[in-house]
Amino acid sequence: MLKSAFTPIFSAIPFKAGTPTLLHSSITNSFASAQEPVRQNASLNTTNTIFSYQQPPTSAYIHLPFCRKRCHYCDFPIVALGSSSNQANDDDPRISNYIQLLCREINVTKSENLTDPPLETVFFGGGTPSLVPPSLVSSILDTLRAKFGLCVDAEISMEMDPGTFDDTKMKGLMALGVNRVSLGVQAFQDELLKACGRAHGVKEVYEAIEIVGSCGVDNWSMDLISSLPHQTPAMWEESLSFTLEAQPKHVSVYDLQVERGTKFILYTPGQFPLPSETQSADFYRMASQTLSNSGYSHYEISSYCKEGYECKHNFTYWKNKPFYAFGLGSASYVGGVRFSRPKKMKDYMSYVQNLEKGVVAVNTVFDANDMAMDVVMLSLRTARGLDLRSFGEAFGSSLMYSLCKAYKPYIGSGHVVCLDEQRRVMTSDEFNTLILNEDEIDRGLGYIRLSDPDGFLLSNELISRAFGVIAP
Repeated sequence: MLKSAFTPIFSAIPFKAGTPTLLHSSITNSFASAQEPVRQNASLNTTNTIFSYQQPPTSAYIHLPFCRKRCHYCDFPIVALGSSSNQANDDDPRISNYIQLLCREINVTKSENLTDPPLETVFFGGGTPSLVPPSLVSSILDTLRAKFGLCVDAEISMEMDPGTFDDTKMKGLMALGVNRVSLGVQAFQDELLKACGRAHGVKEVYEAIEIVGSCGVDNWSMDLISSLPHQTPAMWEESLSFTLEAQPKHVSVYDLQVERGTKFILYTPGQFPLPSETQSADFYRMASQTLSNSGYSHYEISSYCKEGYECKHNFTYWKNKPFYAFGLGSASYVGGVRFSRPKKMKDYMSYVQNLEKGVVAVNTVFDANDMAMDVVMLSLRTARGLDLRSFGEAFGSSLMYSLCKAYKPYIGSGHVVCLDEQRRVMTSDEFNTLILNEDEIDRGLGYIRLSDPDGFLLSNELISRAFGVIAP
C-alpha cells in the first residue's frame, strides 16, 4: 500500500524533515547503515555512467534544523526555537553558532578531486530553513563556492514555511541565488493544520503564496499531506483545488506516516481518526488524476510538475548519483558509501571536531547487491522507470532476466509496464514471447516502470519482490 515511510532516504537521502513519504521501513532497512563496510564485487561494471558510484558529486544537501515547534508527525532532528520565532532571528546564537559549525564541516570535507566540476544543485532542507537569516545563508553559499565551486546557473532550493518569511527576506534570499522555493503548506484547512501541530494557519498560507508571486519566484513547489487525522475526501479535494488556483510549477504529495517518538504514535494506521487504507489509496488516485488532468507531469511517485520544472536536485537521488550532505542528521552518498551524521547536536559537534582532527574514517568498499537494490528502488519511483539495458550491463544480464520473470504476473495485471528501447508500451503478449528466451529479452525490452497510479500504490510489494530476486 501507499502508506509507508521513505524517510531521508534509508537514512541517506535528505527529504523534508518528518515529511511522510512512500516506502516501507522494512524496505529502507534493507540498505543497512551507511557506516557499515560492504564487499567489493568484481562482477559489477562500474563504467556504466548511470550507476557509477565514482562520479564526482555535483549536488549538496544542507540541513538547517530550526523550527518554531515540532509538528506532531515529525521525528527528524530539529531545534525548536519557540512559537514566537518568526522573521527576525539575526541575533539568535543557536542559529549563528550552528551555521559556523556547519561551515567548519564543509571546509574540512575532502573534495573528490581538484578537477571535479562545480556544484549544480544546492538544497536547503530542514527543519524550516526560511527561519535562517539571509546573511547566514550567504555564509553557507560562500563556503560552498570557495570549497567546491558553484555553477552560475545552479539550482538553489530552499524549503520555506508560511509565516516565516516576508517579501524583504524573500528578496534577500533571491539576491543570494535562491531560485527555487518549496512551500510547506500541507493542508488548506485550519483544523487539519492545528491537528498536525503546524505553526501556521490558512491565512499565512495565502500570505506566503502572495509573497512568492509578488517577488517573482517562478520555480516554486507546494507540499501537501494526505491521510491526516480526520481528513475527509472533500477536504483533500478542496486542498487540491486551492493548489491548482495557486498555480505552483511543482507539487509534492505525501501520505502520512506514523513514526515512533511522535505525538501521532497514538494513532493506528488505517484506523479512525486516520483514513482507512482504501481511503488513503483513493486520496492518492485523486491527486494523480486531478494534477495530471491540469497539466502536471507525474514524474516521480510523490512529485508532479509543469513541463521543464522537475526538481533537478531530487533527480540526483533518483538517478543514484553521489551527493554531499552537511549538517545535523544529514546523510551523504560519496564514493559508493552512504554516511549519516549524528542526530543530536552535541554528538554532531563532536563529529565535526573529530573530522577536523582527521579521526573520522569511512570505509569506501561496497556491495553489488546493495547497489542493485538502490538502483531498482530509486528507478521504480520515477515515471521513466528502470533502464534494463544499463542495469544488465552493470549487474549482469542474468539478474536482469530474473527480475523480468519475477514481474511477469504484475505485467499481466497492469501494475508493471514494459517498454521497448523507443519507449513504446509493449503488450503482455509481446512480453510473454520475449520472456521465453533470455537472449531475446535482452535485445527487445528497454524499460520497466510502475503504472500510475495502481503500480505506484503497490510499490512496496513490487520493490520487495525485486529485492528477493537480487538478494534471495
